[in-house]
Amino acid sequence: MAPYASDDSRDAEETDDLRAGRRKAARYVVPVAVVGVAAATIGLVPALADSGDPDLPKITAQQLIDKIAASDVQQLSGTVRISTDLGLPDLGGLADSLTSGAASGGGASADPSSRLTELASGTHTLRVAADGPDKQKVSLLENAAEYSVIHHGKDVWAYDSKSDEVYHSTAADGSGGAKDEVPATPKDLTDEALKSVDDTTSVTVDGTERVAGRDAYKLVIKPKQSGTTVGAISVAVDAKTGQPLKFTLTPASGGAAVVDAGFVKISYAEPAASTFSFTPPKGAKVTEGDDSASGSGKSDKDGKDGKGTKGTDGAPGSGDLAEGLDGLTVLGKGWNSVATFDSGSGGALTSGGDTGGDLGGLIGSYGDQVSGTFGKGTVFSTRLVNALVTDDGKIYVGAVTKDALVKAAETHR
Repeated sequence: MAPYASDDSRDAEETDDLRAGRRKAARYVVPVAVVGVAAATIGLVPALADSGDPDLPKITAQQLIDKIAASDVQQLSGTVRISTDLGLPDLGGLADSLTSGAASGGGASADPSSRLTELASGTHTLRVAADGPDKQKVSLLENAAEYSVIHHGKDVWAYDSKSDEVYHSTAADGSGGAKDEVPATPKDLTDEALKSVDDTTSVTVDGTERVAGRDAYKLVIKPKQSGTTVGAISVAVDAKTGQPLKFTLTPASGGAAVVDAGFVKISYAEPAASTFSFTPPKGAKVTEGDDSASGSGKSDKDGKDGKGTKGTDGAPGSGDLAEGLDGLTVLGKGWNSVATFDSGSGGALTSGGDTGGDLGGLIGSYGDQVSGTFGKGTVFSTRLVNALVTDDGKIYVGAVTKDALVKAAETHR
C-alpha cells in the first residue's frame, strides 16, 4: 500500500516519536564502509502491511519501528550468514603484500579491529550468543578454523585458532570494547540504519515472511532522493519479539545485494555460562590491547607458558589519517550526504610522486580520472560507497554516484 505522504503533521509527529524510540534501539555500530553513510539518512512514512504468508495482523511502519525500539531480547544464540558484495577491484597480490606488511610491523592477527574487517567482502558464517549487556560472543567460522571475540564483563578476548594468537583488552565502562566497533548481526545493522531520521526516506511495511523458522514482518526503507547508490534496505522483524532477523541492502544499480545478513538459526533460550568463559590456551601468544593503545611498551601477558608481544595501534600512518579526519565536514542532506576532509597527503595517494611512490600510482590506476572547478582528481567506485580524491589531497566520500561526488566537490569549492 502506498505511504501516506500527504499528511505532513502526521509525519512530523511520528518522526519525533521515532527519534525518541531509536535511542533505545541504537545499541551497536556498523562497519562504515558498508552502511555508514546510509546510517544518517533514514526517514519515516507509515504504511500498512500487505497480506502475505505467514498471516499476521496488519501493522504500520511506525508501529513496527516502535516494536524494534521496544524489543528487549537479552538472551539469544544462533547462526548468521552474511554476504557482502561491494564490487571492490581485484588488487591481486597487493592486498596480500599490505597484509603482510602490517603483520611484520607488529600488529596482532587476533586484533578485532583488523580481523573482523573480513566481513566487508565475501560470504561468511558467524555463530553468535548473548546473555545481557555484559556477555556476548561472536565466532567467525572459516576453513576449519575459528576466530572468536568474547565480551565478558570488562574483559574483551579475541582468539584466532589458526595462528594460536590471543588479543585482550578491557572496556573501562563495561560497554563491550571491540563488540561496539564491528557488529555484524541483523540487529546491529538495523539499529545503525534507524539512528537518524529525516524526510528524505520512505519507510513502509511490505508483507510478511519466514526467517530462521520465525514469523516476521518485512520493513522496507527507500530513498526519495536521486543521485544515491542505495536502492533499498529490507529488514525482516520477528513478529513476536521485535528482533531483526535479516538485513538486506540492495544498490540502485540493481543486481545482487550489497549486504545480506540473516539468521539461519536462532534460539531465545539462555546460552550456557561456559559460552562466555575464556582462558588463553597454553603456549598461545597474547597481545594486550591496552598496552597497544597507550603505547606504554609494557610486556604483554602470556597464556599458560605463552609468548608475550608488544601491541601496536595499527598500520603505519594511522595517526596522519586521524588528524585529517579532525576537519571532516558533511555536505548535503540525507542519502546525498557527502563527507569531506583533507587527507594531508597533497595528492600523493594517487600521484605516484616522491611521497606516493609506485603504490600511489598503482592505486590511482584503479580509479576514474575526473575534473571540475576543484581541479583534477580520481574517483574510486564500489557498488555502494564512492570516493573522490583530488590532486591536492581533498577526499569526498558518500553513498552517491560519481556525478554527485563531482558536483559536491565543485559546490564545496
